[in-house]
Amino acid sequence: MYLKKEANANVHPTHVAVDRKRHLNVVFIGHVDAGKSTAGGQILFLSGQVDDRTIHKYEKEAKDKSRESWYMAYIMDTNEEERAKGKTVEVGRAHFETETTRFTILDAPGHKSYIPNMISGASQADIGVLVISARKGEFETGYERGGQTREHVQLAKTLGVSKLLVVVNKMDDPTVVWSKERYDEIQSKMIPFLKSSQYNVKKDVQFLPISGLLGSNMKTRVEEGVCAWWDGPCLFEALDAVEVPPRDPEGPLRMPIIDKFKDLGTVVMGKTESGRLCEGDSLLMMPNKAVVKVPALFCDEDRVRYADPGENVRVRLSGIEEEDILSGFVLCSVAKPIPAVTEFVAQLQILELLDNAIFTAGYKAVLHIHAVVEECEIVELMQQIDLKKKKPMKKKPLFVKNGAIVLCRVQVNNLICIEKFSDFPQLGRFTLRSEGKTVAVGKVTTLPTVVNNA
Repeated sequence: MYLKKEANANVHPTHVAVDRKRHLNVVFIGHVDAGKSTAGGQILFLSGQVDDRTIHKYEKEAKDKSRESWYMAYIMDTNEEERAKGKTVEVGRAHFETETTRFTILDAPGHKSYIPNMISGASQADIGVLVISARKGEFETGYERGGQTREHVQLAKTLGVSKLLVVVNKMDDPTVVWSKERYDEIQSKMIPFLKSSQYNVKKDVQFLPISGLLGSNMKTRVEEGVCAWWDGPCLFEALDAVEVPPRDPEGPLRMPIIDKFKDLGTVVMGKTESGRLCEGDSLLMMPNKAVVKVPALFCDEDRVRYADPGENVRVRLSGIEEEDILSGFVLCSVAKPIPAVTEFVAQLQILELLDNAIFTAGYKAVLHIHAVVEECEIVELMQQIDLKKKKPMKKKPLFVKNGAIVLCRVQVNNLICIEKFSDFPQLGRFTLRSEGKTVAVGKVTTLPTVVNNA
């Protein structure tokens, strides 16, 4: 990809003064084919990250594959499998800037079998852009049972994406032609669902219409001749208005590892959730307790001296081999390491058990918590919460069903790095999945008194 800011970190040993524009991670979520990659590609083009030559190359490539309308998506969908299928598999990653903010776009896959990748993207996001297709039939497919729109929204909320921009896309489609009736219909169906997913719609959700393919109402407001009824902001204005979540540069360092590779040594990638990460730091890699040093640190394509919380960084490490690191390991401060456990107590909300199964001790599922993916077992149901009284019931439950909230003990086979939700929400919230479906969402409430720290 010919990005205008092309720069190779290896040929770029000089430090860049850290730009103090605020930084936000944006995850694009929504049903397959809603237009997430196209909208993401259009944002990069409109913000000057991609030149005309590259766009023409992608147009030709898309035409050769008989996918003319996919050329903008090619900016985000960088591997051959994605282009051939017209689906986003991995979490795409790209950067753009507005007047006030540096953004990292995480383009989450919408296809059902790729939800674990979407969880990885959403767990790093500060704001979600829910892309919905206004095209006749497509909104309905994505929204009905089995569509990804509902599951993505529930997962985003669980994973801490507290602000949502609901972007009604494909408004230029012949079945829509910027129809206010269609836009209002979609909004009226989505609002009750967003409320039931615990979103404060008035405070934390904003709707706006766009055409991702044409770029309408994205960088500049849609022309009155195209859409006379819309007098709200364009997408860039709405993104600029989002408030940055509170972050603690003085806190203990916490950086979950989402990827790793070899490049003049061991390099890891992740988002700093707490604390300031500095070149030259001595740190601890948990849970394997390896003491490591940071010879170099990169933010976007630039080498920097330090990174504050909320930044996505690549960190060159010495003192550890790449093969000894797994996704979900956490880089942390030596003085205050993250707890590493094989058991914890959590409050779980049961969403949808398969075939109306019952949830009881012995139930097995796959646990997703920050970048950790680990098989787990519910070893004890401790207390059920009375939903009306909002208080624990006296009788210990033997089993619970859909909709229940229950306090339970969870066990995993391998040590995992987690925190109590009350201490570190980002590292203490999780989902349980079984056979490709999200069955429960939870918060870590108690850790063992003896944890496997350094």
